[in-house]
Amino acid sequence: MLRQIKIALLLFAFLTILTGLVYPTLITLVSQAVFPAQANGSLITKNGQVVGSALIGQQFTDPKYFWGRLSAISLPYDASNSGGSNLGPTNPALIQEVQDRITALKAADPGNTQPIPVDLVTSSGSGLDPHISVAAASYQAARVARLRGLSVDQVNALIDQNTQQPFLGFIGEARVNVLELNLALDAAK
Repeated sequence: MLRQIKIALLLFAFLTILTGLVYPTLITLVSQAVFPAQANGSLITKNGQVVGSALIGQQFTDPKYFWGRLSAISLPYDASNSGGSNLGPTNPALIQEVQDRITALKAADPGNTQPIPVDLVTSSGSGLDPHISVAAASYQAARVARLRGLSVDQVNALIDQNTQQPFLGFIGEARVNVLELNLALDAAK
């Protein structure tokens, strides 16, 4: 019996070292060597300062910036607390949130008569989505151009430059990272 306990303890110590130290260290070293940007959080920098991540949305409320999807979590875009609202399509709270966002979009650009893309009035499943559809970016282009003193063609060119195509050309949809687009706008002064 003592021999079996000794073997069990040695096996436990070996597996603890293997799976708790060796494997994580090896994976960290390989990921840092092969995918350093992704392994460090896909951070976006401006003038040497980290301003965000390409993977986590940020809240923009100034009308001279593109607005992203709504965040359904209590502290918007808080990566430590992601999740959807779990509100059904007939829930009065969800209907009110959508109406409030429609009102905000129309107030920011009263002359825009285009249909509002659904991703501008609904939140993502995680509440952290950094992307909007190309249609959502195009919907906001005239407002952003007017408030920044740019032409709509200049803003549309920035949208095109910051559009990410579907993975392998057919998986998913074309999308625009809101933070990267807003940084491109700031650089286009």
